[in-house]
Amino acid sequence: MSKQPIQHFKHARFLAWVTLLCASSVVAQTANYGAINVAPGFEPSSAIATGSTAGSYSLFSIANRDRDNNFCIGYSTSATPDHVLTLQKDFPHLKLELRSGRTSTTLVVKGPNGVIRCGIGSIDDKNWKAGEYQIWVGSKDEGVRGNYTLLIRE
Repeated sequence: MSKQPIQHFKHARFLAWVTLLCASSVVAQTANYGAINVAPGFEPSSAIATGSTAGSYSLFSIANRDRDNNFCIGYSTSATPDHVLTLQKDFPHLKLELRSGRTSTTLVVKGPNGVIRCGIGSIDDKNWKAGEYQIWVGSKDEGVRGNYTLLIRE
């Protein structure tokens, strides 16, 4: 029996694995309004993002409860995260705050190892691990449209 077919099979499996990893990386970094990349001691002005929500996609379908067993509520524009936050190192504390005028806004944040955080208007929490966080911004009530500014602070 020749070793050549086995070698081709191994190479094909390797190429399939590399292709999958590359595709996953691109999908994970896709966001409706872009990415934010921070390290401890970041300038507050470097961690501001803006966007809008149309209030039609249920955030409950992304995550029904967070790590503290709180319900995740609100309606976002789509299943695609609005922002991707990359933390270069662990943070002992972070606050994500939405400013949206009269629109009542909500947040769902999905982090490394599937850790979920949810909040109405803001999330102020401890023990943020280095890695990538997908952020969805929603309106509290379905069908409500509004613009927002997302501020991230240590």
